[in-house]
Amino acid sequence: MNESRIRKRERLSPLTCALLAAALLLTLILCVCMGSVRIPLPDTLRVLGSALRGRPEGQDTLRNILLNVRLPRVLCVALSGAALSLCGAAMQGLLRNPLADGSTLGVSSGAALGAVLAMATGFTLPGSAYGGIMVTAMAFAFGSLILILSLAYGLDHSLATGSIILIGVIFTMFISSVISLVITFASDHTRSLHFWTLGSFSGVNYDQVKLLAAALILCGSVLLRFSPELNAFAIGEENARHIGVPVKRVKLIILITVSVLIGVCVSISGTVSFVGLVMPHIARMLVGPNHRRLLPASLFSGAIFLLLADLAARTLFSPVELSIGVVTSLVGGVAFVLIFARTRKAG
Repeated sequence: MNESRIRKRERLSPLTCALLAAALLLTLILCVCMGSVRIPLPDTLRVLGSALRGRPEGQDTLRNILLNVRLPRVLCVALSGAALSLCGAAMQGLLRNPLADGSTLGVSSGAALGAVLAMATGFTLPGSAYGGIMVTAMAFAFGSLILILSLAYGLDHSLATGSIILIGVIFTMFISSVISLVITFASDHTRSLHFWTLGSFSGVNYDQVKLLAAALILCGSVLLRFSPELNAFAIGEENARHIGVPVKRVKLIILITVSVLIGVCVSISGTVSFVGLVMPHIARMLVGPNHRRLLPASLFSGAIFLLLADLAARTLFSPVELSIGVVTSLVGGVAFVLIFARTRKAG
C-alpha cells in the first residue's frame, strides 16, 4: 500500500496534467487559426466541429485550408515536438548528461543523412511512400549513436560528458559535410533537400500524422515504462546495478527506442534542433527531476514549444515561410544560454 502511494505521489498531479493539456489545446487552436490567411475562431471551431461529426460545413476554401493544410501540419508539429522532447529527456537521464540530445550527439544528423540518401537515390519500400526514407533514417540514427558512444568509450572509458559531446559535435560536422556533398550531386532535388535539412513540415498529410502518432505511442510507452530505471541511473550505473537494474539491457532498449523515434521524426520533418535539448530543462524546472513526472511534462512542453516555433516560421515574414529549424535554433540557443547561466549560478 505504501509503495503504491509513493508511486502515485511521484506522478504528475491531476491539476498539473489538466493545466498542461489545456495549454496544449489552446496552442493547437491558435496555430490552426493563424497563418498567411487568418481564420476567425468561430469559423475554425464550426468547421472542425462539423468535420468531427462527419458532416462538413462552411466554404470549400475554408474547409480545404483548415482540414487539408493546417490541421495535418499542426498535428505533425505537435507530435514531433513531443517526441523530440521526450527523447531528449530520456537521453539526458540515461547518460547523466545535461547536454545530451539527438542533435548534440549526432543522432539527428545521422538520421538526416539516411533520409537524404534515400530521397536522393529514390529508395522506397513496396507499398509505402515513406517507408524507405523512414527505415534508412532509423537505421542511420541508431548506427550513429552506437558509433559515437564507441568512439567516446575508446577515447575515455569513463564516457565523460566532455568526451561524448566532443565526439558528437565532430561527428555532426562531418555528417553535415557529407549531406552537403550528397545534395550537390542530387541536382534534381537540391532546393527541396536543402530546405528539408533545415526542418520543414510543409506539405505533410494525415498519413504522416498516423505514422508519427503510432511511433510516439509505441516508443513513448516504452520510455515512460522505464522512468524508474532512469531515476536509478541518476545515482550512477553501479548503484543502479546494485539495486537490481539490468543496466546493459535497459540502456540498449532505451537507445534503440530513441533512435527509432528520432528517425521517424527526421524522416518527416528534417532536422529540428534544440527541442530535445532545451525543453526537458524547462520541464525539469516546472516538475522536478523525477522521470515519472519529467517525461510526461517534456511531452507537453515540447509539443507546445514546437507549435509556437512553427507558427512563427509561418507568420513572421508571410508569405515567405522560414525553416522551422532556423526558429528553434535561434530561440533554443538563447534559452539554453540562460538555462546554463542559471544552473551555474545555482551551483
